[in-house]
Amino acid sequence: MVSSVGTYVDKFERMLEQYTGARHAVAVVNGTAGLHIALKLAGVMPGDEVLVPALTFVASANAVTYCGASPHFVDSEEATLGIDPDKLREYLKNTTEQRSGACFNKKTGKVIRVILPMHTFGHPVRLEELLKVARDFYINLVEDAAESIGSLYHDKHTGTFGLLGVLSFNGNKTITTGGGGAILTNNRELAQKAKHLTTTAKIPHAWDYRHDEIGYNYRLPNLNAALGCAQLEHLPGFLESKRRLYHLYQAAFQGFIGGDLFSEPAGCQSNFWLQTLILNNEHKKELEPILAKVHEEKFLARPAWTPLNQLAPFQHFPSMDLQTTENLAQRILNLPSSTCLGPKD
Repeated sequence: MVSSVGTYVDKFERMLEQYTGARHAVAVVNGTAGLHIALKLAGVMPGDEVLVPALTFVASANAVTYCGASPHFVDSEEATLGIDPDKLREYLKNTTEQRSGACFNKKTGKVIRVILPMHTFGHPVRLEELLKVARDFYINLVEDAAESIGSLYHDKHTGTFGLLGVLSFNGNKTITTGGGGAILTNNRELAQKAKHLTTTAKIPHAWDYRHDEIGYNYRLPNLNAALGCAQLEHLPGFLESKRRLYHLYQAAFQGFIGGDLFSEPAGCQSNFWLQTLILNNEHKKELEPILAKVHEEKFLARPAWTPLNQLAPFQHFPSMDLQTTENLAQRILNLPSSTCLGPKD
C-alpha cells in the first residue's frame, strides 16, 4: 500500500479535481511524465511538430522528443512571459497550410499537431487568444501548467482550458509530493486512457499479467500522494503567503530605477510561484554581476532558463524569430520565493 495501489492516490486525484475544477485528474510520477502522456493523448506521433515556447524549462521540449516528434520553438511576450498569440498567428499564416483538418509546416512538410503553452513562473498566458489560434489552424492545445497550481485565468484554473493540462509537484513547486505531477482533462475517455497508459497498460485481472499496448510505469506512489493530500489542504495559505511576499518585494523595490517587479497579467490571478524582477534593457548587462553578488551574499537567486533553441540537443529544430525570448532571458532575475519568507527576512 505504499506504492501506487494505495487509497491516497485516488483521494489526491479527487482533491485535485475539486480544487481545479477539472472533471478528471490522473496522478503521475512527475510533470515530465505527465507531459509525455498528454502529448500522446493529444495525437502527437513520430515525425510531428509541437509548438513550444523557447522560454520554458527543458522538460517541455524533452517530452516532445519522447513522442518521436520535434519541438518547434516560438516566441514569448513581455506582458505574460508566455507564448505571444499575435506573433504566433502571423507566423503560422506565413509558414503553414491547412489541409485535411491538419496544419502542415510548408518548409518541413510535417504536421504541427499541438501548441504547448507554459504558464511562466505561475503567470497565465493569454489562453483565449491561443485557443483561437489553435482552432483556426487545426492544432490541439495542451497546457503546461507545471508551475501554475492556484493560478486563474478569467476565474478558471489553468490547466483546464486545453484538451489536457499538466501540473507538477516537484520539490520546488507551490505544493509538492516530493516528485509527482497530474494530468487534467474534461474528457472521460482521455482520462481513462491516461490512467491505463501510466499503469503499464495492464488489463485488470485478479492474478494474470496482460498488457494490451506499450505502457509506462508513471503512476504516483501512495506515499507521495498522501503528502500531496496534506499539501493541498495548506495550498490556500501558501498562496496567501506568496501574494504577501510579492507585496513586500513591491514595496522594497519602489523607486528602483534598474527594472520592474513582474505582476500578474490583466484578468488573471497568479500564484506568484517565483517572484521575478525584470531589468530594464539598459541594465541587462548587469544581470551576471547581480547574480554573482547575491550568491556571494548567500541569497538564492537565478536567471531564467537558457532559451531552448540555444541548447545543444535542440539547435537543429525549427524556430520562429525569437527576439523577445532572447531579450527576456538577458533581463530576468528570479528572487527568493519561499512561502516561509516574511517581513523579518
